Amino acid sequence: MTYSNTIAELRNTIEKNGPSWDAIDAESTARMRIQNRFTTGLDIARYTAKIMREDMEAYDADPANYTQSLGCWHGFIAQQKMISIKKHFGSTKRRYLYLSGWMVAALRSEFGPLPDQSMHEKTSVPALIEELYTFLKQADARELGGMFRELDVAKEAGDAVATHRLLHRIDNYETHVVPIIADIDAGFGNAEATYLLAKKMIEAGACALQIENQVSDEKQCGHQDGKVTVPHEEFLQKIRAIRHAFLELGVEDGVIVARTDSLGAGLTKSIAYTKEEGDLGDQYNSFLDCEEIAPTDINNGDVFLSREGKLLRPKRLPSNLYQFRAGTGEDRCVLDCITSLQHGADLLWIETEKPHIGQIGGMVDRIREVVPNAKLVYNNSPSFNWTLNFRQQVYDAWGAEGKDVSGFERDRLMSIDYDGTELAAEADERIRTFQRDAAAQAGIFHHLITLPTYHTAALSTDNLAKRYFGEDGMLGYVLNVQREEIRQGIACVKHQNMAGSDIGDDHKEYFAGEAALKAGGKDNTMNQFEAA
Repeated sequence: MTYSNTIAELRNTIEKNGPSWDAIDAESTARMRIQNRFTTGLDIARYTAKIMREDMEAYDADPANYTQSLGCWHGFIAQQKMISIKKHFGSTKRRYLYLSGWMVAALRSEFGPLPDQSMHEKTSVPALIEELYTFLKQADARELGGMFRELDVAKEAGDAVATHRLLHRIDNYETHVVPIIADIDAGFGNAEATYLLAKKMIEAGACALQIENQVSDEKQCGHQDGKVTVPHEEFLQKIRAIRHAFLELGVEDGVIVARTDSLGAGLTKSIAYTKEEGDLGDQYNSFLDCEEIAPTDINNGDVFLSREGKLLRPKRLPSNLYQFRAGTGEDRCVLDCITSLQHGADLLWIETEKPHIGQIGGMVDRIREVVPNAKLVYNNSPSFNWTLNFRQQVYDAWGAEGKDVSGFERDRLMSIDYDGTELAAEADERIRTFQRDAAAQAGIFHHLITLPTYHTAALSTDNLAKRYFGEDGMLGYVLNVQREEIRQGIACVKHQNMAGSDIGDDHKEYFAGEAALKAGGKDNTMNQFEAA
């Protein structure tokens, strides 16, 4: 509905309620309604799920239409990210948010900083989703509020062209609210626990939930050792639980991202239940590290498998976990992905130990032999040493081509000594085009960096502390923060405006009219930035 139609509708409503509503201004109310188009988290989940589905179809038609996101651990970070995207690119199209369970554990737990082992409060995840969207909705209200102020000026000046232009912008306004892929870890318990938490996350606004196939109470960060996976049926129960949650809440387009950690997980807590040779449980068990034994070799407490008439003893550790055969990770990973897609998942996440297009693409090719439109969400992880990895990839490629690499030491390629070399330049170019190339060659629909704002906050704070508490003093802030905010047009240089003071002034005027005591007068210190 257009701005003008919204005003007309509200005027009719006000008139129907008689003289007692005469003081209610329809145009003011219309502005408030347009500034807050999403009234519930479910409104957001339904809206953004539709966007994701359209983006997935666009990617299937052309892999150049891949999507991206950055992990955000606070609503303000998400807000500033989307404001920046709109400023620099004019549109939020194909740009999402990512909510990292790692960052929730490390930064949002009431217990204090924790490792990524699902020890934080599960309710902190939906709470962060709600916070992220609160800040994005506030960004809408702030930007639209500025347009309404410009509209008032244009109307008062009798400028019909400017008035028409602004009404068109308002009627075609692009929201800062975008899809979020939210990490539910391993579900924080059994399938019922997964279902309950999924509902909370969806109600907060999440249209896409990412779940991994680790054991919930043994969960580890995907880039650390000690990962333990579960049999397929246990994981599929959680996928079904999430789908039920989406459908129950009316988010029919909800997206499930099935993550497998099998590539780096060498252990399982359970031997899968199997009824007949070749079924899914039997396939899972076939990867176990077993030794054939004779009946006379049976020890107290041994567990056995029977396969092809042989008695097999799985390797059981003192931790009561079972070990997979070395070298089976990729095969297990491919089976996990195929099985997940065949049982309700929409997208895959393969947690790898390095960013290598050939490795990822090889697995995706195998998956697509069974599920042709399989596509991935991929973690462009800060746990990877991108510089070293890609310099080594170039080094290896050059060596295979017969190019002289005698001037380089492979294990020292991270050294600053190599920064100006042709090898370093080629590696950087491969990093620059990694997302585009991986989208085309390895089936990656969505690229994300899980923890970027964790690292940027640390880096920028370190630089400020070094200068401000050193000899630069106040210049350490002014030169490297405020002056750069002004020069680069960073909106939050006017931090009062960013925090909502102008929105508050508008509301005061709507509610109190001429009696409103507004903060944005001539003595507001923020006016110093008008000429910036």
